[in-house]
Amino acid sequence: MARITVEDCVQRVPNRFELVMLAAQRARDISAGAPLTLDRDNDKNPVVALREIAEGTVDLDHLRYELIHGLRRHAPLGAPEEEHHDIEKELEALLPVLETEEGEAQVFEPLPEGQSYAEFDVPERD
Repeated sequence: MARITVEDCVQRVPNRFELVMLAAQRARDISAGAPLTLDRDNDKNPVVALREIAEGTVDLDHLRYELIHGLRRHAPLGAPEEEHHDIEKELEALLPVLETEEGEAQVFEPLPEGQSYAEFDVPERD
């Protein structure tokens, strides 16, 4: 097959979006060093991937599994709470602080929607 067309591949994978995703996964696998199932014929990795899909020399179920596995994300248990706590501390540190007449530090609470801190005269912190 000198030229690969989408029509050759759609016979194996009817959904064009899925075809693009599978071909991209196969091209990434080839770039990572996976063995080719066809001769390269001086073609680039995406073209080789499409040719392999069209010829049926690559296992589509395995490509689907690799694609899903590669997109999967997981976080260790307990991590979201710790991140949330750190973010709250960072946000509190960003709130403007003014000293009252008694010399006590006063932290501003977040303003209601529609108001901005630009209306207040806030001294710079050291």
